[in-house]
Amino acid sequence: MSQITTHILDTTKGRPAAGVTIALHEQAGEGWREIARGTTNADGRIPDLLPHEQLLARGVYKLRFFTQDYFGRDESAHFYPFVEICFTVADESHYHVPLLLNPFGYSTYRGS
Repeated sequence: MSQITTHILDTTKGRPAAGVTIALHEQAGEGWREIARGTTNADGRIPDLLPHEQLLARGVYKLRFFTQDYFGRDESAHFYPFVEICFTVADESHYHVPLLLNPFGYSTYRGS
């Protein structure tokens, strides 16, 4: 398992959101730099976004979830073309950042 993992649960359908592209960015001055990208598996998870030995330095990061394509597959009306979750890495522990998603809202928390 990498230092950072994520998953998406589609709360409207009551099941994981498979096939969603997610990009990890680190804050670089006034902008952002993409450092990793992956796609959720059948369980809505990306367990290996970073190589196992790679640790994130302390700093501010964001995950960008490309949700428009996900909702577009079944032509669902939706409001958010993407969702970004910003968070701070303060140490070398594991960071799990889940997304609870529906077409017109979302929530997140720091998981374990």
